[in-house]
Amino acid sequence: MARPVTALLGAVVVATGAVVALAQTANSAPVDTVHTASMHTALQRDLGLSAQAATTRLADEATALRVDRRVRKGLGHRFGGSWYDAATGSLVVGATDPAAARTARASGARVRMVAFSEAALDSMKAKLDARRAASPRSVVGWHVDVTTNSVVVLARPDALADAHRFAAAGGVDAKALRVQASTEAPRTLIDVVGGNAYYIGSGTRCSVGFSVNGGFVTAGHCGRTGATTSQPSGSFSGSSFPGDDMAYVSVAAGNTLIGAVNNYSGGRVAVAGSTDAPVGSSICRSGSTTGWRCGTIQARNSSVTYPEGTVSGLIRTSACAEPGDSGGSAISGSQAQGVTSGGSGNCSSGGTTYFQPVNEILQRYGRTLITSGGGDPNPPDPGTCSGATTRYTGSLSSGGQQIQPNGSYYQSTTSGTHKGCLTGPSGSDFDLYLQKWNGSSWASVASGTTASASETVSYNGTSGYYRWLVHAYSGSGSYTLLTGKP
Repeated sequence: MARPVTALLGAVVVATGAVVALAQTANSAPVDTVHTASMHTALQRDLGLSAQAATTRLADEATALRVDRRVRKGLGHRFGGSWYDAATGSLVVGATDPAAARTARASGARVRMVAFSEAALDSMKAKLDARRAASPRSVVGWHVDVTTNSVVVLARPDALADAHRFAAAGGVDAKALRVQASTEAPRTLIDVVGGNAYYIGSGTRCSVGFSVNGGFVTAGHCGRTGATTSQPSGSFSGSSFPGDDMAYVSVAAGNTLIGAVNNYSGGRVAVAGSTDAPVGSSICRSGSTTGWRCGTIQARNSSVTYPEGTVSGLIRTSACAEPGDSGGSAISGSQAQGVTSGGSGNCSSGGTTYFQPVNEILQRYGRTLITSGGGDPNPPDPGTCSGATTRYTGSLSSGGQQIQPNGSYYQSTTSGTHKGCLTGPSGSDFDLYLQKWNGSSWASVASGTTASASETVSYNGTSGYYRWLVHAYSGSGSYTLLTGKP
């Protein structure tokens, strides 16, 4: 679809560049594949890699992402976190018992035995989040570090005792606590000087995150609900800050939604989904001040204290950013990760940047990503779907679920085979469940729960009432479900 080149009807491009640059490239900028020259160049520059090392790392991270999805499901409450190890090019998984370790190894991961599950660490951190109003000013933030199986509390070098007292009062197990000295001074990356990207109100500037159905997502500190935007024209339909740092901007007709990220090298990187990348993975962010910059994911579920208040659940990274980059997109490979919240340092001396996870924003506002890819590249074999001819479609954000047919159920008056073939969006992990009414509740009688975007379920059942449940375990987008009954 052709995109207009006038400034007022500029395309909704992820992390929009300067108005002049947009007008010059609007009809010619290609959508890059995952392994673009621009991404390789940025990884070489920001991570100090050779061209071959950048290629190898991207391939290894793609493999680690697939393994991570399998292991998380297989281990359940025994999962002790996972991270990408650049030294070996593999995924490392924390396991809390020998049986979990065997399962992880069988899935292709390296294993480290740990004392605490990821859920236990997250629970301890949640207690600190609940007491964030009591956090001393000397405490910079806190996060779960899966690589050390600990809850890390960052504090000024001369006030480490304050951090210990804060953690103890919050109920963090002393064996899981690690207090770390930090000179960070995080601030939200907003710039009141106009110039690039999209504008809020009378001239505040931020960067577009990702295009979604109806508009785009960005940082909450960029504007309050009801605030108007220009280039593109729209308004904040929802905004949350502090606590969270997320917003959804609905745009006016005439703006073209593009499932891609501006790489500031004359092209764009395609967005295929929103599956969370493991800790240690590379991540690149795009923003209207500093363009395309890369780093690595240091932690997830981080809390950081800005002058305006504490924000929890953020992705902590080594990528740099500066004022005006706020709200811009962060992507690993082809998978959307988050929008720029804030950080410390700059792109001259380096720094730490935090991102609001994109899947939480999609869930909060009921949005789905605009993607460049279609369905799963490995859909179910048509031969396995014989007899499944009734078609249903839907769209889900990560963690969401829908009931088919059309939010209701169907009746089978005879015994026989119930068939379901689900095809989800590329790069996602969608699951399929067949449920039967047992007289008092719905009970799952068959399921497809692999780490793939597509599932096939076949069940030989008796007469009764049935329904299909589609669950987006990770990633978001549109799906197709073919069903058949006796």
